[in-house]
Amino acid sequence: MTQMQSISQMGTRTKMLVMAGTLLGLFTAAMDQTIVGTAMPRVVAHLGGYEHYSWVFTGFMVVSTTAVPIVGKLTDMYGRKFFFLGGIAVMMLGSALCGMSQSMMQLIAFRAIQGLGAGTIMATAFAIIGDVFPPAQRARWAGLMSGVFAAASVAGPLIGGYITDNLNWRWVFYVNLPLGAVAMSVFFSVMPSVRSRLRHQLDYWGVTMLVLAVVPLLLAFSWANEQYPWLSVQIIGLLTFAALAGLIFAAVEMRAAEPILPPALFRHPIFLVSAVVTFLTAMGMYGSVVYLPLFVQGVIGSSATNSGLVIMPMMLSLSITAAIVGQVLGRWGRYRIIAVAGLAVMTGGMFLMSRMDVTSTNAIATRNMVVVGIGLGAIMPIFVLVVQNALPYRMLGVSTAAIQFFRSVGGTMGVAIMGSMVNTTFSAELTAQTPAQVRESTPPDLLQRLQDPQALLNADLLTGLRDGFAGLGEQGLVLFDQVMLATRTALSMAIADAFLLGMGISLAALLVSVFLKEIPLAKTWAVPEATTVGAVPDDSGLRPVAGSSAALVDPQPTGGDESVDDGPDPDELSPDSGR
Repeated sequence: MTQMQSISQMGTRTKMLVMAGTLLGLFTAAMDQTIVGTAMPRVVAHLGGYEHYSWVFTGFMVVSTTAVPIVGKLTDMYGRKFFFLGGIAVMMLGSALCGMSQSMMQLIAFRAIQGLGAGTIMATAFAIIGDVFPPAQRARWAGLMSGVFAAASVAGPLIGGYITDNLNWRWVFYVNLPLGAVAMSVFFSVMPSVRSRLRHQLDYWGVTMLVLAVVPLLLAFSWANEQYPWLSVQIIGLLTFAALAGLIFAAVEMRAAEPILPPALFRHPIFLVSAVVTFLTAMGMYGSVVYLPLFVQGVIGSSATNSGLVIMPMMLSLSITAAIVGQVLGRWGRYRIIAVAGLAVMTGGMFLMSRMDVTSTNAIATRNMVVVGIGLGAIMPIFVLVVQNALPYRMLGVSTAAIQFFRSVGGTMGVAIMGSMVNTTFSAELTAQTPAQVRESTPPDLLQRLQDPQALLNADLLTGLRDGFAGLGEQGLVLFDQVMLATRTALSMAIADAFLLGMGISLAALLVSVFLKEIPLAKTWAVPEATTVGAVPDDSGLRPVAGSSAALVDPQPTGGDESVDDGPDPDELSPDSGR
C-alpha cells in the first residue's frame, strides 16, 4: 500500500477520529492566541513589567508566523504525524511554563515556545486534510476549520475572562493541557505514521535566511507607531535588514535542491493569485476589523466589555457561511465565482462600515458585521483548497503553509498600517472637533487623558475624568459632555477612515481574484509513474497543468523497499490526469 493510500483508504470512522484530533488541536492553537488578552491586566499586576506588555503577544506572533513555512516544507519531507504531535507537545510545554512564570521576561520567553507549537500545528493541520480526503471532500472540512478560528476568536476571550475572574490567571495557560492531551491521544492512536522514503536535502541556508528576513519584518510592523515612529532608525533599520535578507533568501532558494519556499510556486498562476488575494484580504480585514470593538464600545457606547462578544455577530455569520460554502464546494467543484462573490460581499461590508459615524447604532454595526462575516466566510475555505488542488501532492505541505504564511504577514502589516492611520487621524480630529472655548476652559491634564482612544473603554478612567471635570465648578459637567462628544466624533472619523482603506484593499483583492484560474476540484487522487530510486524531488519544472482537475497526486509504489517520489513533475502529467 502506498503512502497516500495508507491514509486515504482508512475507514470512515478512523477518518472522523483523525479529523476530530486535528480540529481539537487546531482549536487549542487558535484559542491560545485570543484567550490571553483578557488575563493580561491581572498578569501585569502580579508579575509587573508593564513596559514589556506587548512582547507577550509579539513574541508569540513572530515565532508562530516564522515557523509556518518551514514546518510546511518539513512535513512534506518527513511526514505530518510527527510534526502535528510535536507541535501539540511543544505548545503544552510552553503553556505549562507560562503558567509557572515568575517574571514578565519568563512569560515572554515561554510564550515564544507556545508560538512555535501553535505555528507547527497550524502549518500541519490544513495539510492533514489533504492527506485524508481528495479536494472535493476536503472542501467540507475546510469550511469547518474556518469555523474553528471564528469560534476560537469568540470563545478565547470569554473563557479567558471567566478563568481570570473565578480561578487564577495561570489557568488561562493550564487549560491548554487537557485539551492538548485529548487531541494528542486521539490523533496518535488513529493517524498512520507515514513519511517519504526519499533521500532529502534540508535547506539549512534557506531556513536561516527566511528567519532573518521574516523576524525583523514582523517586528518592524509590530513596533511601528507603538514603540517607535515609522521613520525612526529602529524601524527603518529593521525593514532594511529584512529586505536585504529577503533578497539573499530568494537567491539561496533559486539554487537549493529542496528549497523551503520553492520559487517555482510563484510561477504557478493559481498559487500566485491565491497568495496575493490572501495577503490583501488579511491586510484589509485584520487591519480594520480589529477596531470594531473600539468603535462599538468607544463610539456607540455599548456596555460590552469583552471583544469576543462585540464581534460575535460577524463570527457567527462567518462560521455559518463557511460551513455552507464548504458543502457547496464539495458538491459543485467550482470555486472561482464563489471567491469573487465572497470578496465582493466583503468589500461591500467594508464600505458599509466606513459609513458609520457617531450617530450609528448597535443595530447598524451588527448588520455591517454580518455582511463582512458572510463575505469572509465565503472566501476563507477557498484559497488553501484551490492551491492544494492545483499543485502536486509532494508540495501539499509547503504550498498550504505558504498561503497561511501570507495571511499572517498580511494581517500583521494591516494592523500596523491601520493603527498608524487611526492614531494620526484621531489626534488631528480631536483637536479639530473640540471647540476652542472648551480647550481654553479645560485643564491640559484632563484633555491629555483622552489622547489615547483606548481610554474610552476604561470605565475607571472615565469616572476619574468625569470627577475631574466636576471639580471645575458648575460648567464642569457641561465641558465634560462636550469633550466626550468631540472625542467620540474624532474616534468615529478615524476608524471610518481605516474601514475605508480596508475597503480599498479588499477591492484590490477582488480585482486580483478575477484572474483566478479554475481547475474543478478532484474527487479522487491521480497515481503517477514511479521515479528513480533514491532521487531527490526537483521542483524546478513546476508549472500549472492546463485542464487538469487533479494535480494532487498519489505516490506509486515500486515494490520492496525501493524509495518513491511523492508525485511527478507537473510536466509529466497529461491534461486529463486525475479524471
